[in-house]
Amino acid sequence: MFFIKRRRVSLIVALFLFFLLDAQEGFGQQEDITLVYHEKLHVKGKTLYLPVYAKKKYDSENLVSNGVVKNEVYFSVKWDNQRFNPYRGESISFPFQLNFDSEVFSSPVSRKMVITSRYGWRRGRPHQGIDIDLQVGDSVRSILDGKVRYVGYHGGHGNIVIVRHKNGLETLYAHLSKFLVKENDEIKKGQAIAKGGITGNARGSHLHLEVRYHGKSINPEYLFEFNEDTKIRSDIVFVTRKWTTPHYHRSTRKSNILVHTSINDIALLKEQEKKVYTVKKGDTLYRIANRHGLPVSEICKINAIRRTSVLKIGQQIIVSSAQ
Repeated sequence: MFFIKRRRVSLIVALFLFFLLDAQEGFGQQEDITLVYHEKLHVKGKTLYLPVYAKKKYDSENLVSNGVVKNEVYFSVKWDNQRFNPYRGESISFPFQLNFDSEVFSSPVSRKMVITSRYGWRRGRPHQGIDIDLQVGDSVRSILDGKVRYVGYHGGHGNIVIVRHKNGLETLYAHLSKFLVKENDEIKKGQAIAKGGITGNARGSHLHLEVRYHGKSINPEYLFEFNEDTKIRSDIVFVTRKWTTPHYHRSTRKSNILVHTSINDIALLKEQEKKVYTVKKGDTLYRIANRHGLPVSEICKINAIRRTSVLKIGQQIIVSSAQ
């Protein structure tokens, strides 16, 4: 009986998906449609991801225009003013693509940008953003147009503002002393959203800036040039796992930036970066890993060795950074 019930449930789910996809296929024959995102559905302990489509029309009420997802999608999917990270538990596929409709961003501070700590491993913990020097009371500005999703206090971040942008990115501004915006406010890049401070776990006044996509932190310097030019590195950027993993970076130095603007860039780089290092006198696993911008755990995994393994002069070690 249990077996029959399971088959019945499976048949119902299969029929549901068949009619859904068939309807969407028929719809696609009549209208020009595009995939917007996948909706998660739980059925009898199973997790299904159903495609959500929207018509490509000229009127402003549709979600997609000329193949570009419109703001309404990003400002409605998992829009949550209460939770710091509404994407918790969601997995993300790499590489993923980001699009920018501008060549420049706005400086988040009104003074010269000086980075005092970078994205990466710091004091035995992941530092998931960059620290920019400022004084208490200095204006903190949104780097892009967007909409305020979260305003409040969050653990070591202290007072924070999170702004979601129309390409799905979220920027987080931390250690603030005063809020100048509220949830659901629409803002322009360069607009003051808060005052700088030292709230939370801050060693002296500074702005902690994070860039996130679906809950994953991204090394901000991979996307933006934090200098007087304030350039966005490319209008199309492919983000790989390396740029969302603090272990592959050090907070005390700037990572070597090579922006991927196509899938072909990534495939070519994977082949180019597969190389072998020959152990020299005085080398240690930590020294080799640090030299190639890799965590020791990655070196051990690639070469099937332990952290305690004794290296021999002349031994060949594979060093290939994660993509």
